[in-house]
Amino acid sequence: MRREDISVLMMRAPGTNCDLETVRAFNDLGIQTHLVHSQRVFREKNLLDYDILVFPGGFSYGDYVRSGAIWAKECESRIGREMVEFVETGRPVIGICNGFQVLVETGFLPGFEGRSPTPQAALGNSTHGYQNRWIRMKNVGRGNCAMLGDLPKGYITKCPVAHGEGRFMLPTDRQEEYLQRLHENDQLVFRYVKADGSYPEGDWPENPNGAFHDIAGICNPEG
Repeated sequence: MRREDISVLMMRAPGTNCDLETVRAFNDLGIQTHLVHSQRVFREKNLLDYDILVFPGGFSYGDYVRSGAIWAKECESRIGREMVEFVETGRPVIGICNGFQVLVETGFLPGFEGRSPTPQAALGNSTHGYQNRWIRMKNVGRGNCAMLGDLPKGYITKCPVAHGEGRFMLPTDRQEEYLQRLHENDQLVFRYVKADGSYPEGDWPENPNGAFHDIAGICNPEG
């Protein structure tokens, strides 16, 4: 498929932000991107008209209850079947910040056996409260994640973060089991690192939120 033939749905909701910047990033690549309010998508049931779905960052619905929880339940009840079909047909879904939290809340991530009926991961409060800083993260994937393209393994990039609930965690009683599955499935995409490329092992500020195993980003088993 040519870039100009790809159609991206950038779905927004009350409280989301950075969606315009993400739209511009896609447009700069020559990809047509549509910024649409989620209520319109719910009404028109046209999710499957698009090739890529993006949930942007921000504080959807004020992050009441939990980060991304209300928006996730709304998507689940209104377009849950369409989202499942979207994923099962191999179309990429991207969740950035709050969007990542939505994908965890809806059970699409980590997605060990497809969509989980209950979240298998959580994003608890940061160890040092709200964080607004630049961090470094390393690509640790072995090529499974479709969105990384030709980005070489070990590549380190600087990235701004601004969040109060970004700490990736796994259930304590199954932490090592799930971590092993993430490794085996090549689902680990990015990990926080220090300036020298070594892992902070949870230490702040290089790991801005105390995320387990310094995990900054994951994908599902299909990439």
